[in-house]
Amino acid sequence: MPSAYFATRALLYFSAMTDIVSRCEWGAAPPKLVETFNGPAPFVIIHHSYIPRECHSNAECVKAMQQMQDFHQNDRGWNDIGYSFGVGGDGNIYMGRGFNVIGAHAPRYNDKSVGICLIGDWTKNLPPEKMLRAVRKLIQSGVEEGNIARNYTLLGHRQVRDTECPGQTLFDEIKTWPHFSPRPSGPHDDFTPDS
Repeated sequence: MPSAYFATRALLYFSAMTDIVSRCEWGAAPPKLVETFNGPAPFVIIHHSYIPRECHSNAECVKAMQQMQDFHQNDRGWNDIGYSFGVGGDGNIYMGRGFNVIGAHAPRYNDKSVGICLIGDWTKNLPPEKMLRAVRKLIQSGVEEGNIARNYTLLGHRQVRDTECPGQTLFDEIKTWPHFSPRPSGPHDDFTPDS
């Protein structure tokens, strides 16, 4: 198993900045396959889970992560949970595939991005501030550690695929964040988002 997958150094670094829940701690099943890419990632893509709904305690968020992994691995046939990281309403960051591991969250971007899923449906409501703060700290830490490019492009999932994800309210929020781009500008990207 590649050491990049577990990102031990990054995990220790992030633990000092915010609360990180390791795969072991949330009871992740082993991945079927781990494929890595060279970093730093030029894109950060924001998602919401829609289902499972938002979680507010560690126990609820652990269950949500397990449900997502089960759905992605067993129903969809993917190698692992699709996202690089999940963020819960408890303010914790849950390790998904981690940095520099090819995800299954955004076609054409899986091998060049960090996919961050905010657990819940953020169509009408804004995630709690502690969730948003955790996402911003994760991105900042990723840049400082060299896993995310300093000139990264921030996108919502809907900008690279025909979907409502990450929910309209969350999408409106990330539009105000540094590095947000109204256009995907990815290599060979012919998808034109409506908004």
